[in-house]
Amino acid sequence: MLTDSATEPGHGVPTGFDHDAFVYIDGKEFVHHTAPLVRDALNAGDYVLVAVPPSGIDWLRDELGSCADQVDFLDMTHAGSNPARIIPLWQRVLVQHPGRAITGIGEPAYVGRTPVELEEAKLHEALLNLAFEHSGPFRLRCPYDASVVSAGLDPAENHPTMVDAAADDYSPAVSERMFRTPLPGVPANAERTEFELRDLTHLRLWVNAKARSHGMSPDRVNDLALALHEICTNSIRFGGGRGTLSLWITGGNLICDVADHGLIDDLLVGRVLPPVEGLGGRGVWLANQLCDLVQLRSGQTGTQVRLHTRLR
Repeated sequence: MLTDSATEPGHGVPTGFDHDAFVYIDGKEFVHHTAPLVRDALNAGDYVLVAVPPSGIDWLRDELGSCADQVDFLDMTHAGSNPARIIPLWQRVLVQHPGRAITGIGEPAYVGRTPVELEEAKLHEALLNLAFEHSGPFRLRCPYDASVVSAGLDPAENHPTMVDAAADDYSPAVSERMFRTPLPGVPANAERTEFELRDLTHLRLWVNAKARSHGMSPDRVNDLALALHEICTNSIRFGGGRGTLSLWITGGNLICDVADHGLIDDLLVGRVLPPVEGLGGRGVWLANQLCDLVQLRSGQTGTQVRLHTRLR
């Protein structure tokens, strides 16, 4: 049974942010929990966007038949490969369709993601509740393939409502807890260097040389250099004037971890484009556009920003 989690129901239609999830084992279950919602939304005149992996797009298109022409489809494995880009995706939808009810199907924790990516997808799902708390009418349903669900990735933890199940583990504090918990430690074999303002040029040359020596393309080297410059500059501006850069290679990725003694209050930093006149936030936003994955945690022990860039 699906219990409506909308904040202000009226005439049977949710007017706030309604965020639920379901677990499926095959295409039949996937369409069972998505097709009726999409059809109801289309009949009500909603704008509908389905952002899921290609297999889910194919299943739902086949089930909807001619109705599929009224739906926008997006390959989540491309548009949301970095989970931090997904909230901006839904924000653009809301801006582009002002005053219109929005129905979305979004699968950020899809099969094929690495464990690190799944952890960031989990944080993303929790932050959705903060980002769209006062938005609407916006209904978002998130499918989870049963093979990705585990004790560490339980959709009941970050969704107010589960379809055909209880969401007893849900807590609005999950996003705060994850954001404040430090990332796993830097490996012992990582190269480390402390830096301050005068060291930024040296850092860029050092990281560029490392990236090129491992086969990274010139364009990707330039992207990483710009992202790293922004993050290191943030450490100097907001983290006490200095920071520590650690660098290592793992799983075909060059990892740059920047740590400082600053504290970030905004859990949505880098996921919502800050205003032009605002201080801070733009560096993390830019890094999310340039890197394959960005992990950010900030708490009493300081701030960590970990940039992941594929070598090839």
